[in-house]
Amino acid sequence: MRLAVLTDIHGNLPALEAVLRDLQSQGGADQHWVLGDLAAHGAFPAECVSQLQALPNAAFVQGNTDRYLVTGQRGKTPVATTETYAQHPENLRRREAVYSWALERLSFDQYEFLRGMRHEIELQVPSYGWVIGYHGVPGDDEGMMFPETPDDEVLDFFADREGRLGFGGHTHRRMDRALVPWRVINPGSVGLSRDLRFAYYALVDFDGGEVQVNFREVPFDWQAYVEAARMVNYPDCTFLQEWFDKLPES
Repeated sequence: MRLAVLTDIHGNLPALEAVLRDLQSQGGADQHWVLGDLAAHGAFPAECVSQLQALPNAAFVQGNTDRYLVTGQRGKTPVATTETYAQHPENLRRREAVYSWALERLSFDQYEFLRGMRHEIELQVPSYGWVIGYHGVPGDDEGMMFPETPDDEVLDFFADREGRLGFGGHTHRRMDRALVPWRVINPGSVGLSRDLRFAYYALVDFDGGEVQVNFREVPFDWQAYVEAARMVNYPDCTFLQEWFDKLPES
């Protein structure tokens, strides 16, 4: 059985389309998990949701930005200092503009789809055991779990869960950690990678009691995406351009 795991698409349609083409070239998957942050903070929220809804045998987790979109809630805002206060109102305005713009482009059916996504998913793989999916950490879509997070803290996140293998996103950082009895994986972000000009996802093959995780990194044209965002009047192209500019040379 093969499982494809995608997370943190963030409305980046060129990245998502590159991933789906790569997935097809690899023979596809029997099941698809999408672990949240589908639409906000990108130029093509509705288009990304539509593409993801079309995936066969797919299960979805609601990410924190999906929750922000459908509830009007927002993440914590750092308290301004004397040095940062001048920019503070503008940062808040930009954040609200991004969410309002995305919400205006979603149909009501897509809004309902995002609202109805689960907070956690699970799968019992024959001869292997239980696999779970979440966004940040189990039970908290804003929880942070990094490659350098101490082992005991990671295991605490799973203390009331049963299983062997956990998949999450949120940090946009690839991770693969073996912490008995758990193996904890973050495939990296499809739409807002933190390191290279690639869209990240994972292909997971189960064979009997064994699992093979293939981390995929798929190139796409980020600068073309920035230009496309400008064409559709995305309200925070500055953020996208700055993200592109800080990436290392390929």
